[in-house]
Amino acid sequence: MKNTITALMTAALISVSLPAAAQDSLSGGTGRMAVTALSENMMRAKADYESALETQSLMGTVVEIVGEDGYWRQVVTPEPYTAWCTNLGLVEMNPEQLARYMAAEKYIVTAHHSDVQSLPSAGSRRLSDLSTGNLLRVAYRRDGKVSRKGKYLEVVLPDGRRGWTPAKDLAVFKEWAGTRELTADNIIGTAMKFEGTPYLWGGASSKGLDCSGLVRLTFFMNGHLLPRNASQQVKYGAEVTMECNHSITQGSDKLRQEMEKRAENLQPGDLVFFGSPGTDRKKERITHVGIYIGNGKIIHASHKVRINSLIPGEKDYYENSHRLLKARRFIGWDGPGMIQTVRSKAYFAF
Repeated sequence: MKNTITALMTAALISVSLPAAAQDSLSGGTGRMAVTALSENMMRAKADYESALETQSLMGTVVEIVGEDGYWRQVVTPEPYTAWCTNLGLVEMNPEQLARYMAAEKYIVTAHHSDVQSLPSAGSRRLSDLSTGNLLRVAYRRDGKVSRKGKYLEVVLPDGRRGWTPAKDLAVFKEWAGTRELTADNIIGTAMKFEGTPYLWGGASSKGLDCSGLVRLTFFMNGHLLPRNASQQVKYGAEVTMECNHSITQGSDKLRQEMEKRAENLQPGDLVFFGSPGTDRKKERITHVGIYIGNGKIIHASHKVRINSLIPGEKDYYENSHRLLKARRFIGWDGPGMIQTVRSKAYFAF
């Protein structure tokens, strides 16, 4: 009976803050929970290494296991996203272990790349690589104080191994999350730090990003959670008026005038969405997202994370077969589809 109650409480702890789809899965799934063990866990469409990369789950993220095929595990992430990864990318935990994990003090990796070393020395054996947004438990000495030697902090990996990471690459997660401010300067500043990162279909980490992965990681590093894909992100936030004449051909003066007019309605930090407009025969299709940075320009992941202009005729114009369709404003938004990380029970025990 005690184990049953603990399992129910743990499922509730994680599911309360998630979108309805994830709540349904967590409440009706297997009840097997795990923590992502790798710096970024490769999540695939099928239980096969040759299957398409769907997304990446960052180290320290809690997921639910809902399927199994050999050494492959089908999991649901907090976004929510359902995909397959191998068992070595996870540390499965029973309800008591998971409750302790959720309550434990953690560090977040704020550097683009770092490592966990076996000793507080750069020349020691590397236990794991790290990337932006990874979570590690805080290690304590026997006297209850945080374990630190020189420029290194001792950390606990999801599988329980202890190691050392440069203190400059870490922040106390709860304190860090509580101080994040969702401003245009912060959003743009964070996104700019990823400039030049290679494009990776399904990428959601500082080692490789797709368009919506860039947006989600940028917002996560500013203390807010968004859905994973552009087609999901476009459903939330405050609508920005974008009157679109889809009959205008690419390269025409009229298109330049229209794009300049649309840009007047945008504010830095807005998300802009591209795709195919809906017709009587087909639905609208959102295929790309970028972050507006002002002066008619966006930062986005296309071939690599880069800056382009929305205005035809400009040197860095982003010419794409799909048109700019919509824009959404999340700065100041207090509705569904976005939640402060510090208030998320997917990351913090209350």
